[in-house]
Amino acid sequence: MGNRIVLHDYWRSSASYRVRIALALKGVAHDRVSVDLVAGAQRGAAHLTLNPQGLVPALDIDGLVLTQSLAILEYLEETRPEPPLLPAEPAARAHVRALSLAVACEIHPISNLAILSRVEQLAGAEARTTWNRDNIATGLTAIEAMLDHPGFSGRFCLGDAPGMADCTLMPQLYNASRWGVDVGHLPRISAVAVACRNHPAFAAAHPDNFDPLR
Repeated sequence: MGNRIVLHDYWRSSASYRVRIALALKGVAHDRVSVDLVAGAQRGAAHLTLNPQGLVPALDIDGLVLTQSLAILEYLEETRPEPPLLPAEPAARAHVRALSLAVACEIHPISNLAILSRVEQLAGAEARTTWNRDNIATGLTAIEAMLDHPGFSGRFCLGDAPGMADCTLMPQLYNASRWGVDVGHLPRISAVAVACRNHPAFAAAHPDNFDPLR
């Protein structure tokens, strides 16, 4: 560990993408170390010393190694509060956290690489695809309904500035696109997606910028 902030991530990891967005929003300069999930690097001894769960991301910051993307976002919010990822009002903060957790704790865990590989092992490639598309579609439909709140009058999930919920939603929409899940019938999500795509922090964090084959 040194003074330089280092993000250990995988270019297409949703959880890593969330953290890259948050770092970009807060203007936190950092280095990046790629952890190839497909090659199994997350299970290697070097990475397990950083994250005993064998997951990404891991963020080396302030003499600490932090894991779990939403915990990292909360740490960034507490130590580098500007610009904020959470609104000031308690009820609004709870709503943003609920939107974030709906992705990170409900959709994402049963769409990650380990689960999809196990589904394919048990039931074949077609079952893997159906499982993931159904899971993402169902989850995003629920989030569309959750966005129907008084604060949904701005361009983002809550108001006219991006926050934690946007950091979690956009990586999930990237996955939806990869798996052929249409969101065109979800107007609130579609509006947020447009706003985020036009924001430089989201553009800078996009997986295409880190694709080793590009």
